[in-house]
Amino acid sequence: MRLLEYQGKELFDKYGIRIPKAILVTKLQEAEEAAAKLGYPVVLKAQLTVGGRGKAGAILKCKTATDVEINFNQLISKEIKGELPRGILVEELANIEKELYLSLFLDRTKRCYSLIVSADGGVDIEKVGKKVIIDLPLDGLSDLAAEEIARKIGLSSNTAVSFIDFSTKLSELVKGEEAELAEVNPLAVLHDGSIMALDAKVIIDNNALFRHPDLKKYEQISQLEMQAEKNGFSLVELNGNIAIIGNGAGLVMSTLDMVSDAGGNAGCFLDFGGRATTETIYEALKVISEIKKINIIFVNLFGGIVRTNLVAQAILDAYQHNLIDTPLFARISGAESDKAKEMLRGTKAKLYDTVEDAIIGLSQTISIMKEK
Repeated sequence: MRLLEYQGKELFDKYGIRIPKAILVTKLQEAEEAAAKLGYPVVLKAQLTVGGRGKAGAILKCKTATDVEINFNQLISKEIKGELPRGILVEELANIEKELYLSLFLDRTKRCYSLIVSADGGVDIEKVGKKVIIDLPLDGLSDLAAEEIARKIGLSSNTAVSFIDFSTKLSELVKGEEAELAEVNPLAVLHDGSIMALDAKVIIDNNALFRHPDLKKYEQISQLEMQAEKNGFSLVELNGNIAIIGNGAGLVMSTLDMVSDAGGNAGCFLDFGGRATTETIYEALKVISEIKKINIIFVNLFGGIVRTNLVAQAILDAYQHNLIDTPLFARISGAESDKAKEMLRGTKAKLYDTVEDAIIGLSQTISIMKEK
């Protein structure tokens, strides 16, 4: 379950993690009243589950009430990667000296949390070369380890102290709430040297929700999403035409961003988690088949021990049973990949060795469809 920014920040506040003052609104009058209460300048931020809001123009600064009116009306109906905002967060404008990047995520292959920190935050973090990456022990990030990270990225004095407090509390959050991801970009260093989270990207493990009933309030579930949940999947419906399927919330969301960058428009993403089998893939495709607007399927499955021929069998069965009749592009990492490709020869499914090659195949099909 991927939380909206304001929801993630509510969790941050619960753990004593510093955030800007902000008010969630859905109407123009509410936005105007919120801006007046917080004091100008403010920032209007569309509340979406997809990434890349800054690049897409979904975060706008406002110096006056006129700015609020113009920008609110623009944002509330602005579709980003097939998704419309579920509200607008009106937030005080922070006095930023420097931007950092901090992410804590569950590494399924290593069965531990890993931490990534960079002295450069903001947009295009993927292109930043200098990062500190460490795996965390079961008891989380210690003050000593956080102090060493602060030194490596060049923090000192009050900023280093603030970073240690911030990062250890974030570690407590992912452990306490059983989050798969907690990312802050940007993590702002203010003019007084203190640190504040200007954004919050949090993904909660759906399978752990029964232990966290207080998080159920963040769920927004459609009938199909309920059906997927009964099958052990996590499904989020969007407004596009491409279904994104994978194993792991982080992998699925990064794939969604790659598809979007290639000119695609996601209609849903489905994370079937755990181990991929013929049965789980077939059931996932069955759910996808009920979303009528989907006319392309993109599968990104990672798993060194996954027998890809079993996955191919599920896809083949779905075609033969007329469950699906759409082009399918798949990057499936695992054993028997040559056999899987041979099984799907002559169908509308194409298997690739890398996600980059699969994206190229997808983008070519998108171009052909647009020409028609």
